[in-house]
Amino acid sequence: MEEPKISSKKNSFFERFANAATKFTGSSIAFISATIIVLVWAVTGPLFNYSETWQLVINTGTTIITFLMVFLIQKAQNKDGKAIQLKLNELIAAHERASNRMVDIEDLTEEELDELHKFYVTLAKLSKKETDIHCSHSIDVALENNDTKLKTNRHFKKRKK
Repeated sequence: MEEPKISSKKNSFFERFANAATKFTGSSIAFISATIIVLVWAVTGPLFNYSETWQLVINTGTTIITFLMVFLIQKAQNKDGKAIQLKLNELIAAHERASNRMVDIEDLTEEELDELHKFYVTLAKLSKKETDIHCSHSIDVALENNDTKLKTNRHFKKRKK
């Protein structure tokens, strides 16, 4: 199988803007600037007799900024989430004992993920009983073990009859 080609073309204007805005809004300078703006607004209250217009300025400003930041934060989280999933997929694919069936599980339904979660809860309980910390408990190994146990139990039931 051929490795995907990673393009070195430039990011779109929006991509560059979103990256820069995300980096800036998470910085100390942005926090200090926002704090100063709020303090200046608070100090000017007596100058404007705490009027409705004075209150409307901060309310409107914070509402607009919050509205825009929701989309910016979601874009950053989507990109980071995708990058993390790809890194995890690479680790799974590279490790010979890891189950490749775990690649792209983020596309499963909520119910399917719940079933996998139950499986790993069971594996966690089993691993606490293990003395060998290097013992592998992948899905495939567990399924093989389960199949072996089922076959053994069938033979046992036949012998019992």
